[in-house]
Amino acid sequence: MHRFHWNDEAERGRRKGRWTRAELDRLRDSYGLRPDEVIARELGRSPQSVRKMAEVVFESARNAGPWTAGEIQQLKRYLGATTPQTIARILGRDPAQVEEQIFELGRIQQNTRWTREENSELRRLYGTRSDADLAVIFSRSLEQIERQARKLCLAKDKAFVRRVAGEGATRMPRWSEQELAQLSELYPRTSNLDIAQRLGRSVKSVVSKAHHMGLKKELERLQEMGRENVRLRYQS
Repeated sequence: MHRFHWNDEAERGRRKGRWTRAELDRLRDSYGLRPDEVIARELGRSPQSVRKMAEVVFESARNAGPWTAGEIQQLKRYLGATTPQTIARILGRDPAQVEEQIFELGRIQQNTRWTREENSELRRLYGTRSDADLAVIFSRSLEQIERQARKLCLAKDKAFVRRVAGEGATRMPRWSEQELAQLSELYPRTSNLDIAQRLGRSVKSVVSKAHHMGLKKELERLQEMGRENVRLRYQS
């Protein structure tokens, strides 16, 4: 008598046959930015199927000419999220060209004031990229990345830390009773960044703990946050 295992059940539930246009569009949007296994699970396909279709979707003639501004932006988009080999496949470049371009970009460093757009992008990327890759993406020094991350109270995602440094590296100091009391008092009327700075925590940690405790922002504070966002949007 055959015994079905989890892998058997998972395989039976996977889609097979021709890919739909929606699936292909989703593959184009996600490939290189998310693990193949995650894309496969969302599409109901096998990781092998995802990898094979990616080879077809991104198959193109190799480009050996000068890098365009658009290509460099695409390179920065994928840098740190996947391997140079995958980036090369997406951009139609040779892996050696990709690695050479990453090296050249790393030599460019600016020392200007961080813009609102850069801060927003740093918040979005920081959790899933190494500081070294972020330095290349933003054309900043490693010290600038570290300093701005501390200023914004940013933290790496636990899954990213586990992948890079191992399971034990994700352990964080437990919240004390005093910290929980402060969070309960401050959260309704204070910005998450201010709370994080006062408690020496990341913004992500503050938001997560507040959600776990069922804390909410007061309506007046939410309205104020909306006005702040509008002001920032129209600042030069």
